[in-house]
Amino acid sequence: MASTRSLQPLVATARRAPRPVARLAAKHVIRKQLLNTDTAPILYSAHAKAKGARTGRIEGDDLKVDLVMAKALEGAGDRGKTNPEELFVAGYGACFQSAMNASAAALGTKMPTDSEDSVVSTTVHLVGDMEKLDMGIRVDMKVSIRGLERDRIEKIVEKAKEVCPYIRATRGNTTTNVEAVQL
Repeated sequence: MASTRSLQPLVATARRAPRPVARLAAKHVIRKQLLNTDTAPILYSAHAKAKGARTGRIEGDDLKVDLVMAKALEGAGDRGKTNPEELFVAGYGACFQSAMNASAAALGTKMPTDSEDSVVSTTVHLVGDMEKLDMGIRVDMKVSIRGLERDRIEKIVEKAKEVCPYIRATRGNTTTNVEAVQL
């Protein structure tokens, strides 16, 4: 209790980061969802076992993936094998694109039906200092949708940022940069 009181003056004087100005029409205001992940109903569960770290194997119910240390990290970088960053980037991009599709529908926008007309190109960067064991990730995405104006794509992206489970899970720990471009 005493430690909480001692922090109150610091909290009271702390500068808050400026909030971004909402660019969406009033009927499309994005509300922060306060989901309690400890008590929310489970919609789906995936399970995998990692053996041998970055040079081992991942096994799940319908998943068998051989891992290799990336050449950039002084590993073998064998073809036919992958690494944790590639697995993360694949899941993140697919999840964000699903969030975009749901967000577009919520905003009354029809997404293209051809998969080549809606593309999320995602790059995950392993950043930091390996020697000091101080590492993290940064994510860059480029979102392209054929047939939609850039401002419409940006509205879909902004809504998707609020609902994508990957962005929500990494918010506050990982920088995710999303750029909207027209195809």
